[in-house]
Amino acid sequence: MKLAVLSLGLIGSAAPLMAGDLVYVSVGGERRIAIFEQQADGSLKPAGSAELSGAPGALAVDPERRFLFASLRSNGRLASFAIGPAGELKLLGEIDAKDNAAYVATDRTGRWLLSAYYGTGRVAVHAIDENGRLRPEPVASVETAKNAHAIVTDSANRFAFVPHTGPNAVWQFRFDVATGTLAANDPPKVSGPDGASPRHIVFHPRLPAAYTSNELGSSVTLWSFDGEAGTLSPIQTLSTLPEGFDGSNTCADVQLTPDGRYVYVSNRGHDSLAGFAIDERDGRLKSLGQTPTERTPRSFAIDAAGAHVYGAGQASGKLAAYHIGKDGGLERFATYDVGSGPTWVQVVGRRDGAKGRVP
Repeated sequence: MKLAVLSLGLIGSAAPLMAGDLVYVSVGGERRIAIFEQQADGSLKPAGSAELSGAPGALAVDPERRFLFASLRSNGRLASFAIGPAGELKLLGEIDAKDNAAYVATDRTGRWLLSAYYGTGRVAVHAIDENGRLRPEPVASVETAKNAHAIVTDSANRFAFVPHTGPNAVWQFRFDVATGTLAANDPPKVSGPDGASPRHIVFHPRLPAAYTSNELGSSVTLWSFDGEAGTLSPIQTLSTLPEGFDGSNTCADVQLTPDGRYVYVSNRGHDSLAGFAIDERDGRLKSLGQTPTERTPRSFAIDAAGAHVYGAGQASGKLAAYHIGKDGGLERFATYDVGSGPTWVQVVGRRDGAKGRVP
């Protein structure tokens, strides 16, 4: 489905967003980002499209929800956009990242864009100016190992963590928010459970805990987090697959509800979203089972209120929408055509906060 391009106007920092959350979907096969407006019942209304110079992959938004950032994976560039009042995207500029970034994320201040490079095994940090543009030269570029799949800072913004699928480890860095630089922590990396291959990582909003989706292990791992030392330790790993499943499968994304009660992981092969309830005392997990989704669910996202999940099927070209029940269960209520090869889903909450907390 090809959506019309909205007129793109310049915005100021105080511009209000539309009434519902925004849902952006990287449509890699068509070199564009599809834009949807969330309605009161969680359904999505097409709200335009932004055409790009390359195939988009990972997306990220700054903490104030003023700017959207995209990895253009087919040409090794990073792009930044201003988010308009109706959710439209105005291209602010592109820089040459030298490599194909598998993951991008801002730090907790929105001053720095962090990126991870799967093929070349490195991570980088670029400065973001006050107008949302990226500085061309990175302030940090650090070699790690092949299959660097994500980079995320902890809630206090003191440390950065880089899951690697091939080496089956998470690299640990000290992050200097004043300069954007990275320094190896002690120890510089921690191994995952046997055969796990951690891919993506999220931190709990209140507990000293993090969770990884494990690509080759088809599992999720709870890690205890020492906020003073900036180190992780694996303490629980559960399968994301139903008992008796013997087909091929790899895990991709992991997402937490904003209240920290549930975590979900996408299964590529079983083509499902695996859900887990989180013990509010120690962060331990209890399986809620699996919910069928679109083929090859590479990415999904949870809305700002923690009420809905939107999951893209890379092989089907569709976006599945779910209600999150009081027990964490998922109920599918809509499916949307988004185009060829959707690879990333990014929810951006309202600036006025009326719909709830923004991740």
